Parts: sequence; structure tokens; C-alpha cells
Amino acid sequence: MTKRARTTLLVGCAALALTLAVPATATARPVPARDVLPAHDGWASADGGTTGGAGAGPARTHTVTTWREFRAALSAGGEGPRIIKVEGTLDATGAGGCAAFEAEGYDFAEYLVAYDPAVWGRDRPVSGEQEDLRAASAARQAAAVTAYIPSDTTVVGVGANAGITGGSLQIKGADNVIVRGLTLESPLDCFPQWDPTDGARGAWNSEYDSAVVYGSTHVWLDHNTFTDGAHPDSSLPSYYGELYQRHDGELDIVRGADLVTVSWNVFADHDKTLMIGNSDSAGATDRGRLRVTLHHNLFRDVVERAPRVRFGKVDAYNNHFVVPRDGYQYSFGIGAESRLVAQHNAFTLPRGVGAGQILKKWKEAPVTADHNHVNGRRVDLIAAHNAQFPDEPLQSGAGWTPHLRTHVDHPRAVPYVVGHGAGAGKLR
Repeated sequence: MTKRARTTLLVGCAALALTLAVPATATARPVPARDVLPAHDGWASADGGTTGGAGAGPARTHTVTTWREFRAALSAGGEGPRIIKVEGTLDATGAGGCAAFEAEGYDFAEYLVAYDPAVWGRDRPVSGEQEDLRAASAARQAAAVTAYIPSDTTVVGVGANAGITGGSLQIKGADNVIVRGLTLESPLDCFPQWDPTDGARGAWNSEYDSAVVYGSTHVWLDHNTFTDGAHPDSSLPSYYGELYQRHDGELDIVRGADLVTVSWNVFADHDKTLMIGNSDSAGATDRGRLRVTLHHNLFRDVVERAPRVRFGKVDAYNNHFVVPRDGYQYSFGIGAESRLVAQHNAFTLPRGVGAGQILKKWKEAPVTADHNHVNGRRVDLIAAHNAQFPDEPLQSGAGWTPHLRTHVDHPRAVPYVVGHGAGAGKLR
């Protein structure tokens, strides 16, 4: 061995020894369970920021592998922050399935006979024994599949396969909550209600969003995957000539919720996906609130509400929308007193879907929609909408400028960046 080779070997060995001697914590990235929302990262970073359960001690740090353990960890007494690490997939419905929730005497076949429009008609809500038993069964399911996340809590998935199926996460009346790294398969409502008065032909209405932010503040939802999973709408039957709808939304932000950042998530294979503000009549609670940031999310094959907005100042930038070939309605819904800013997003539209369909006017409200790309080319979405729907013109200019943004990618880069970074299993 030459002198130079021996010297190189000695230097390399010394460097390796020095590396091994330094504690891993000196250079390792913080554990994701203790991550906090970065400064200026959307509305949830305002007014003190969002830290979740980052300060939790060992006694308030839980690892759960079942739905029962998860709910127990959420309700464990004592004050202060908590961290809940989810390993594997938690099944909220359980081995008994829907049958386990049925009230004695409930029979779906009898329900169908009793409320057949040919017998019941379409001009009055359903009532009577089977409807009462359906409602009782629904109440039993609700008690079993909902989980309430308290203030100062971080819920984080461990590994690529962490998630919840059949459960509904309720962030209700809380402050400072983080949910990250989970695959959330939309709950199946076991007992949808038939409403003969809903529309011209009636409709099946279901409960249970995968996650709800209700009257809560400082909430960060990051690197989750929202999906219908094994039960897309295409797999559901029809009764009375209408789809037997067993899904509600994937994410709702409602009832005075405020200061929310939704980042690096995947919303997939769903109809009514994301609603911000649930009622035109909720101005007393929602006006001046519902401030939400959506960035670097993938909306893949979703039909509508991505999102639909009422009242809130919503900043949507650097999201990628891959529009389905069939059934697409719109992406951004412009609702009562909304102030949506949609910039630097990318849209992949199939043949036959015009860019004017991306925006949907529900109520008169101004919107800012610029620097967006459709199929790789810059498009003025408002001009495209107004040309395609001249009887429903939108007014330009939401009246505010977002300032809580970290890095803004060029919309041409968004499909690649979001495609490689968004969703559960990609949290580092």
C-alpha cells in the first residue's frame, strides 16, 4: 500500500470514528411527533402558531395499535400536551361490521318497502317505526366511530401504513391540534336516511366525515391521505333510482373554525370533498373566521368541493388538481361572502372539460385567481369561467393579499413536487 493510500485510509477511519462518537441526537432531525408548524406556514401559524403536543412528557406520549386504545389515549385525564402515535391501521367499525350497530327490530328490507316513493310519495319526510329504528341504529354507530381530539394534541402516523378506517376524527371546540401522516379511509354510513323531499327525486343522505374541524383554532393537517379506499361511490348500489350514498365529506372546516393550515395531503376518489363553512346563514359565527390555507395538496379524481368556501379568507396555492374523466362538477366553489385567493395551482384536465368549469359561482363574492396553469399553460380562470358561463359572471379581486406563505413553487413544477411529496407515508 502506498503512503498516500495509507494516509487516505487513516483519515477515512478517523472521520468514521468521529461520526460514531457524536451522539445521534446532535445531528438527527427532530422526531416527527414533536414537529411544530413552521413560521409563516399558512393561517395556522398566525397568532402564536401551532405546536400541538410537542411538549408532551413520557407519561402523555402514547403509541396505539387499536381504535379502542386510540380513543382511550385521547380521553386520558390530566392537563397538558399529548402525543398519540398510530401504528398500523385502526378499524373503528370492528369485526361485527354494521350488524353490530343495528337496533333490535331494524330491517333494511322493511325500510325500503315502507318508504318506497310509490307508497310513501315524495312530498313529506319519512317517519314511523323503521325510520325510528334506523335513527337509533345510526346513533349507536356514531357513538362507536367518532373520536374527539382535545387541545394541545398531536396525532401522528408511524410508518407508511398508519391510518384509520371507518372512523371520524372530530376536532371540536379545541385549540392547537396537529394531525399528520395518516391514511384516513372515509367512514361508511351503515344507515343512510332516505329524504324524499331532497331535490326533484329525493336522495340518500349520509353522515361522518373523515375529519371535521368544528369551532376550533390553530389546526394543522399535514401529509395525510383522504380516500374512499375499498368503497368508492362506483361500488355502491342504487335504491329508488338514486345512489345509496354512504359517504359524506373527506374534510369539513365549519362552525367558526379558524386559523387552519392544510398542507401536503392527498384527497382522492370522492364526491363532496372539502367544505369550508357549512351554511349561508352562519354569518354570526363564521364571519371574520374560517381563515384557511391550502397548499401542496393533491386533489385526484374528486368531483366537487375542492374546496367550496363560505365567508372565509382562504389561500389556496401550489395545489395540483387531477380532474376525473367522468362526473366532474368543479374545484373551487365561490360561496356566500367568501374571499378566496387561488394562485400558482396546477390543473390537469381531461379532454372535454373546459377550464371555465374549475370555478363555480354559488353566491356573489369576489375571487382572486391568477398565475394558475391548466395542462401546463397559464390560464386566467376567471376569464375562462366568464366566457364559458356568461350568465354567472365572477368578479375579480378578493380584496386581500396572503402573506403567510413559505416557499411558492412555479405552477409548472407543482405536479412533480406535489406528486412526490404529498400524502401519508411521505412524512420525514
